[in-house]
Amino acid sequence: MKRLLKQVAGIDVAQKELVVSLGRMYDDLAPELYGFKTFANTAKGFEALLQWAKKRSDVSMGVHYVMEATGVYHESLAYFLDSQGCELSIVLPNKISNYTRTLEVKTITDKTASGTIARFGLERRLDRWTRPKPVFKRLRQLTREREQVIASRTRVKNLLHAELAEAEPNEGSVDRIGQQIALFDQQEQAIQAEIEALVKGDEQARHSIKLLCSIPGVGVLTAVTVLAETNGFELIRNKRQLTSYAGLDVQDKQSGTSVKAKPRISKKGNKYLRKAMHFPALGAIRSDERFKAIFTRLVARHGIKMKAVVAVQRTLLEMIYTIFKSQIAYDKTYLQRARQSLKN
Repeated sequence: MKRLLKQVAGIDVAQKELVVSLGRMYDDLAPELYGFKTFANTAKGFEALLQWAKKRSDVSMGVHYVMEATGVYHESLAYFLDSQGCELSIVLPNKISNYTRTLEVKTITDKTASGTIARFGLERRLDRWTRPKPVFKRLRQLTREREQVIASRTRVKNLLHAELAEAEPNEGSVDRIGQQIALFDQQEQAIQAEIEALVKGDEQARHSIKLLCSIPGVGVLTAVTVLAETNGFELIRNKRQLTSYAGLDVQDKQSGTSVKAKPRISKKGNKYLRKAMHFPALGAIRSDERFKAIFTRLVARHGIKMKAVVAVQRTLLEMIYTIFKSQIAYDKTYLQRARQSLKN
């Protein structure tokens, strides 16, 4: 008689629904999918999902729930399952997409996606998800709100520029647009003050942010954004995984001699992380010899400045991860000392 080793519920999360596939693995190590159902992404849907999974599974062994980190739509379900004491793993999307390419899946649907997640959970040893630190969750909300406020203010400023460029600007329109800009300025200041208060109130976060700010080009807002978007690197296990999560990994499309595209970053990742690294990379190139050397070497190789800037962004993000994990401040004299040791 075969012995049951593992039971997994793979969940494909969308805004309004949860597509769930149940899978199990016996001691012959062959994954088997045996259940499929769709639930509403609501509190009632969560209850129904839990009851269905329990009814369809072996009661002698718990069900391991596995889902992708899909924006914010998975969070309510994750908190519910955690509150019920369920074993839960949340996986970075790039891990699932890479795994999907290894399977013979010709058509991608919600059903096949949830089945792929279930198989991934059966075949991998996954870390159990824990709730993010409240400070990181709140900081993520605030940094994203600030991003939206700045985008809205930029749009309104463009309207003001267009209005003032007309032959006879409408004074009422100019006044109202000016009021909107002032409101956005006030909102940004309020958000900034709330961010500072949160950081000040958490000793560990304050210490980590201080260390990250030792890196050239990295200010408080950049450090806060990176920690908030990665939940203090909770799901990140190495630098390669981090660059992939940010969408700064390089894609190289080549097939024989007929198809050869230029390598480019995937952009299939967290857009907030990518955007947060742009200006810090420019600052690091201007102010630090190490990053300037990277930029200069790459420009000399291929002559494309923006491509070199992206490489510095990637290096800077990896440096932030290293500093956070090691809890050792950036050494600005490292390159100089390394060169000196070579001379000696």
